[in-house]
Amino acid sequence: MKFISSNYAIFLSITLFCYWGIARTQNQKLWVIVISSIFFYISFLQIQYFPVILTMILVNYWIGKILLDSQIIEYKDIQSWLDEDYFQRWLPRGKKQRRQLLIVGISFNILLLIAAKYIPFLLTLAAPINPLELQPLAMWMKINFLPPLGISFLSFESAAYLIDVYKGSPATGNLLKYAAYKSFFPKLVSGPITHYHQFAPQLNNLQFPSIERLAEAGWLIASGALKKTLIADNLAVIVRLIFDPNTIDRAGSIDLWLAIFAYGLQIYLDFSGYVDIVMGTSILFGINLPTNFNFPYMSVSIADFWRRWHISLGNWLRDYIYIPLGGSYLGLFRTCLNLFTLMLISGIWHGADWGYIVWGVIHGIALVVHRLTHALSQRIDALTKFWSSWLGHLSGWLLTQLLVFVTWIWFRLPNTQQSNLVFARLWGHPRDAQFVNKIYVENLHLADSQVLLILVGITTAILVTYGFDRSLKVSLNWPVKLFLIPLCLYVVWLLSPTESLGFIYFDF
Repeated sequence: MKFISSNYAIFLSITLFCYWGIARTQNQKLWVIVISSIFFYISFLQIQYFPVILTMILVNYWIGKILLDSQIIEYKDIQSWLDEDYFQRWLPRGKKQRRQLLIVGISFNILLLIAAKYIPFLLTLAAPINPLELQPLAMWMKINFLPPLGISFLSFESAAYLIDVYKGSPATGNLLKYAAYKSFFPKLVSGPITHYHQFAPQLNNLQFPSIERLAEAGWLIASGALKKTLIADNLAVIVRLIFDPNTIDRAGSIDLWLAIFAYGLQIYLDFSGYVDIVMGTSILFGINLPTNFNFPYMSVSIADFWRRWHISLGNWLRDYIYIPLGGSYLGLFRTCLNLFTLMLISGIWHGADWGYIVWGVIHGIALVVHRLTHALSQRIDALTKFWSSWLGHLSGWLLTQLLVFVTWIWFRLPNTQQSNLVFARLWGHPRDAQFVNKIYVENLHLADSQVLLILVGITTAILVTYGFDRSLKVSLNWPVKLFLIPLCLYVVWLLSPTESLGFIYFDF
């Protein structure tokens, strides 16, 4: 079931009617969430993976419940109740057992993710050992074995839940509430990654949204659909034609830069459009999900970019990888190593191919260079003044966007033979005349200059939106949003491509 479809509108309407019109108690509403989420997941024709998702929910709930029930009494105000034997014998044992259980839980989620997503890639790496058997098996699995939708997000979210409970954050002994949290269909497939302690308290005081909140929900859904179908899906046509593996070797440098520019805008508008629809849908259920984007293409450094792009993933990597490794408290060398490790893991998490690893490595190196530059600037006043000036901000913005957009090559073309070819031909490579005629004249019906003008127009719209939102502090009020909702949906219906594409991050 596609998010932007009449089927989804009908499904959502029926679910909301049951949720607000029929269900009276909290448990009944939770059952509506769980049942509708099961139906939603099965609608993607992945019913064979439902037992995997169910097992994931049950195992993590069970481990979390044990961690909750075995919390150790360490409060100073009641230590007088306990004898010396407790502190010398039972307290260390309890801590060790809880730590071991946490390791088991995290290992379960990571191994499940590896088994579901990375086995074909690992078989390819091991193929030189026995190429006659392993290489055909790897190819067969890559073609015939699709990872369960949402497995990457569910694995990270589940691991975060167990770690949080281990550290003392609120957990639940209610399986139904935990199942509703894990399976909540708007965020089930591609996030945003949500902590239980952010989600669960909202279930305790569910109230029908006010007219202002309903307008906000409708506006998020309508504007998200507009970004996805009207802009991102049309940009996808440009990207697909130029990056076609069968003809990419005939593209010139100009064509490749246009495709890079288009893909950078496409992936942002596609993913942020999805998040808008998810957040709008969640508001209709009386639930608020965390923000996942904050104008990432306005970043003036690569570190700033990762504070604005896919925020829930960035926060997860910071809280559960970077800080446990020591963060920035163990010296400059360890800080740089931790940053590199962070982005390497991010690349691996996104996909089982060398292109994603290269993408993560480049971003890791960029974060290391940024940290070294920051450390150097603290010692040289002239550098500090430069980076604080308008010229420094402009330079930082241009360098950051150049890095981000160029590295999208390996994200869009994870086959490194193709992505390396594109990168090698970014400067001074001539274009094939027949390729130009096929792409621009026969398919796009646009000149390359017109394509560039469209891309610049989209970028300008983003800049103007940012200016109104941040500099002028201007936003639409709810009556205006109510007026624009049907207009946006009509434009989506009228002008969007005949076949809406799937969201890019559904593949991760």
